[in-house]
Amino acid sequence: MRFDVITLFPDMLSSIMGYGVIGRALDAGHIQLVTWNPRDYATDRHRVVDDRPYGGGPGMVMKVEPLRAAIQAAREAAAPAPVVYLSPEGETLDNTGSQRLAELERVILLCGRYEGVDERLIDLAVDQRLSIGDYVVSGGELPAMVVIDAVARLLPGVLGHADSAADDAFAQGLLDWPHFTRPEVIEGRAVPPVLLSGDHEAVRRWRLREALGRTWLKRPDLLAQRGLTDEEQALLDGYRAEHKD
Repeated sequence: MRFDVITLFPDMLSSIMGYGVIGRALDAGHIQLVTWNPRDYATDRHRVVDDRPYGGGPGMVMKVEPLRAAIQAAREAAAPAPVVYLSPEGETLDNTGSQRLAELERVILLCGRYEGVDERLIDLAVDQRLSIGDYVVSGGELPAMVVIDAVARLLPGVLGHADSAADDAFAQGLLDWPHFTRPEVIEGRAVPPVLLSGDHEAVRRWRLREALGRTWLKRPDLLAQRGLTDEEQALLDGYRAEHKD
């Protein structure tokens, strides 16, 4: 999959290009990351990409012309792709949204700065707005990196184990179960015996029960959106009975 990022600060993207899962995915060719700087498409000698807002007020607004030209260049560089503007006004990214993006061959991510972009640019060139949460950061680069990471890890070959993405938190609409590693006992706190039993079915049921229980305790809204199988309901009922106080 190819990610094209429209950004005034392309060097910021280097923070994910050389490390961890994304760095390895780039090296292996599972994903491509291309940046486009609107300053390269400004027509004045100072490469101006922003101006004062009509109506007054603090800050600056990104201009239509350089952004639109950068987007057009990105559109023409490879296969057709939607333009996604990273904005707090957008639909909040979740695992389902990440999966939808992962089905695409390519996506163009537009990073705003300052007070945002001219609304006419959104009308003319943007297909979707996308948010990573109900808060404000200084620009779209950090949200773009979050989107790239969340989507890339769902692509075939990106994670080291084929089941890793399927077992992630939210992959099944639930929070993750608890994880343990060696040593078996830390300051009197032991690993749950079922995880040492070698009984794969018992381990599966324990993990599912813990994931359901954690979701019930910490994110009941997720359970409200998700139907439960008979097995899941029984496991959750057992968990609730143990934690009713």
